Amino acid sequence: MRRAVILTLLTLAGPLTACQRDAQDTAVQSGDVITLRREVSPPQPQVSADLAARGADGCLLGAPPVPKAPPPPLPLTGTLGLWVAEVDPATLQPLRAVGTNPDSLFPLASTYKQAVLWAVLRAVDAGTLKPSERFDVTRDNQSLGSYPFDGSSVRTLAERMIRNSDNTATDILHRRVGLQAVQDVADELGLCRTRLIMPTRDWWVMQAGLSRTFSGTGRWATATGAERERLAQLIDTDARAYRADYLQRRLDGYFDHHYDPALDLITHNVSTPYEFGTLLAAEFLRGGLSGASQRWQRQVMALGYGKSALTLTHRGGVAYFGGKGGNGWRLLTYSGYVETTDGRHLVYAFMQRDAAQTYTMPNTRRAFAWINAGLQAVLDAPERPPEAGPTLP
Repeated sequence: MRRAVILTLLTLAGPLTACQRDAQDTAVQSGDVITLRREVSPPQPQVSADLAARGADGCLLGAPPVPKAPPPPLPLTGTLGLWVAEVDPATLQPLRAVGTNPDSLFPLASTYKQAVLWAVLRAVDAGTLKPSERFDVTRDNQSLGSYPFDGSSVRTLAERMIRNSDNTATDILHRRVGLQAVQDVADELGLCRTRLIMPTRDWWVMQAGLSRTFSGTGRWATATGAERERLAQLIDTDARAYRADYLQRRLDGYFDHHYDPALDLITHNVSTPYEFGTLLAAEFLRGGLSGASQRWQRQVMALGYGKSALTLTHRGGVAYFGGKGGNGWRLLTYSGYVETTDGRHLVYAFMQRDAAQTYTMPNTRRAFAWINAGLQAVLDAPERPPEAGPTLP
């Protein structure tokens, strides 16, 4: 049972039959407290208009005051976060939005993989990565779960990463463009609470107690900039020393006997619903990619899960959808970007941690019931005055 859970960890491929189960539990709703600012007191914003959304340290400030998201229509346990917004495609400013715990930190699980795609396409445009480059699966780069065939191209790996949530495909691409190149996606937007630097195998090696670097320092959790990059490289070197099957056994023991939910926020890539919603808006509307790479990005991201779960889709209201989700031990995340047939641009970021369920995929139907309620609330809301929301970078 444990092995089955880990092998399906973060996999969101194709129709999710588990979503159709009508769970009979009596879980109580959680996550009712909304936090509209960062947990730490933010610095005063700079006056310059082009940095209006950032503080003196260059970091994006917390979510603007918005109405609380409607309560989840179906019970969800644990700590919950949601950010749903309609954004101005020119300024990326939220025109309408709702949120619950938008500034709380959550593990991203496989939702982070779209940032790897973005970094890959930036490398293609820069000429440092050729789309025709091919890769083999080796002892050094194999992660948990299924993995691609030897000789897979960049495009094949990218599609498996988003459609199948293939961890090995992700790690191959992440390491090829460089750990920091993926982190740069967040850093350049001032998303100072968002960590994207770690390949998938590295999370589990840290949790399983197999990284001497991680176990031997207390600096990783708060490291930023060059120090975070240095430690990440050392942890990644530790991670690549182990066979995937050995890691799987050690990880099974961790989840069976030593699981510590506090480690999820330290070992995983992380973000807040608001910061990740900001990343989504920039990713699809201001990605800085060539025309060919932007088309590639949209085609691949359209393979991610979520379109069929949206009420808007069944009403014929979706002109384009790109999304990605992820799950882990007591974790579930979903994110998406939607262009409606009437020309509106929507983003959503749903996050759950510390769920009562160890295997969270059956919570998907409940998660999308809440996402759909949030989307409807945003679509029905009056537009926020322009002065109420900052211009995003």
